Amino acid sequence: MKIIHTPRHLGHSGHVELNNGQIVPAFEKPERVAMILDAIGARGLGPLIEPTVHGLDPLLAVHDPAYVRFLAQAWELWTAEGRETPALPSFWRAPGMRFIEPDAIDGKLGHFSFDAGCCIVAGTWDAVQAGADAALTGVDLLSGGERAAFALCRPPGHHAHAGTMGGYCFINNAAVAAQSLRDRGAARVAILDVDYHHGNGTQAIFYERGDVLVCNIHADPRQEFPYFLGYADETGAGAGEGFNANFPLPWGTDYEGWSAALEAACGRVNAFAPDALIVSLGVDTYKHDPISQFRLDSPDYLRIGRRIAALGLPTLFVMEGGYAVEAIGVNVANTLEGFETA
Repeated sequence: MKIIHTPRHLGHSGHVELNNGQIVPAFEKPERVAMILDAIGARGLGPLIEPTVHGLDPLLAVHDPAYVRFLAQAWELWTAEGRETPALPSFWRAPGMRFIEPDAIDGKLGHFSFDAGCCIVAGTWDAVQAGADAALTGVDLLSGGERAAFALCRPPGHHAHAGTMGGYCFINNAAVAAQSLRDRGAARVAILDVDYHHGNGTQAIFYERGDVLVCNIHADPRQEFPYFLGYADETGAGAGEGFNANFPLPWGTDYEGWSAALEAACGRVNAFAPDALIVSLGVDTYKHDPISQFRLDSPDYLRIGRRIAALGLPTLFVMEGGYAVEAIGVNVANTLEGFETA
């Protein structure tokens, strides 16, 4: 399995977030990638390849042009105000307010975000583009006949909506990849999101479409971020009715409970009979993750990889969350090794 990686992700460094009432260094940090690379290298997984540049058109097939333009200009607009600190949104629209993009950068940051988890620094936009290129290079590989590929995207993407950043996510890499597969001739594509947090952006992007099945296994939004999407009764709308499946689980869920949801999600994927599968791979389901509340252990990820392989589909793994830096590499490598050796 080829591993798609670029050091350009390091441009998104020194960023912060609002957590527990304080501005703190972000849990989503560059060391995550270093640990993954060390672990997959030790297993002999690979080879590593650089992503190829695909331009903005595949991003614009999923994201609003005004939003992409904002991401490209945000740091320049922020520093034009004489600021040198990381740019963090602090104003948001309440129900009943106008949906008009402000001229001021502070207003733009709130207009295009839903939380204070997406901080912009000088290299953020370049890193975001590189991450999308990694996912699209994975699509290139699948389209060329590869059984599987792993796009080591950073920052992650599954919380990003068509016109909104949040939850560390700016461009929805999995959604961009799914749309690219459709544009290249795949009749149906399935997305299986195994991150601890619900992939609200991915759900929203495809919610009214029947050509992309979205399955999420995640913490119950009554207890956990993103709180306002991810309920079991969200099954799609219009042409998408029946093509969105959420499997919310309570805090403290262990592998036995989690794997039952995985079986149900895999059943939905089988019934859909897609031409390709995208896995939004988050390993923040791990029992020692600092911002999560599930109880999976490292050997469980081998079993997850094997179960995904049993679907027998061309599969692109796209990196999402996982913040127990000391274990993230082992858990990602276990997933990929389980898939490869199934």
